[in-house]
Amino acid sequence: MKVDVLVFASHPDDAELNCGGTIAALTEQGKKVGVIDLTKGEMGTRGNDQIRAKEAEKASEILGVSYRANLDLGDSFLLNNRKNQLKIIEQVRLTQPHICITGAPFDRHPDHGKGTNLTLDALFYSGLKKIETRDSNGAEQKPWRPAHILHYMQDRPFEPDFVFDISDFWEIKKESILAFATQFNVNDPGDEPETYISSENYFKQHEARARYFGHLAGFPFGEPFKYYLEPTPLKSMDVFFEHSPKR
Repeated sequence: MKVDVLVFASHPDDAELNCGGTIAALTEQGKKVGVIDLTKGEMGTRGNDQIRAKEAEKASEILGVSYRANLDLGDSFLLNNRKNQLKIIEQVRLTQPHICITGAPFDRHPDHGKGTNLTLDALFYSGLKKIETRDSNGAEQKPWRPAHILHYMQDRPFEPDFVFDISDFWEIKKESILAFATQFNVNDPGDEPETYISSENYFKQHEARARYFGHLAGFPFGEPFKYYLEPTPLKSMDVFFEHSPKR
């Protein structure tokens, strides 16, 4: 179950929408990436939790995700309590990620900020020995805390610490987002109402953002990230020798 990178999302589709290109790039590089959805997205206006689960499975296949779990903590009812923290801690200790990526520090949707705060607290507590958890076989889990924590950008922008080049993976990211066919780029709403995210205009705006942040960093497409507990730590300058962005 061990992964290199573990991505947390308040709802199924948050990971694809906000860091799907990065996930695709990492899996292409041979990294094992896992996704933990905190809720089933059952309060979404369009579709239902069973459909969303199938859409998430399809998106995971597209991105090459190695492991995915849904904690079912309650869409629109995310509470930062010990019960929910322990569910996240169990997943962190099970997968032992080197990097964790979580949602934005604040956002338009209340669940996004709440999910982020819940995850950040759980990631810290996951390193405490006296907080005991057990795996599905009843074996005691060892403490584990990721070496790095990143925030992906959601609906509301923030000043990023870095932009990841997803130019070669934009089409894969797009395909993974459109796997959530009930949610995005819906040409015919049918019997269900149009939502903030279902229109073609929203999808165009999302592409424009990827182009904008890519442009700032010297790439055709980019995904912005903020490093939790700044400043960003570097042990070498190798990252700056990997590419020559055009800007």
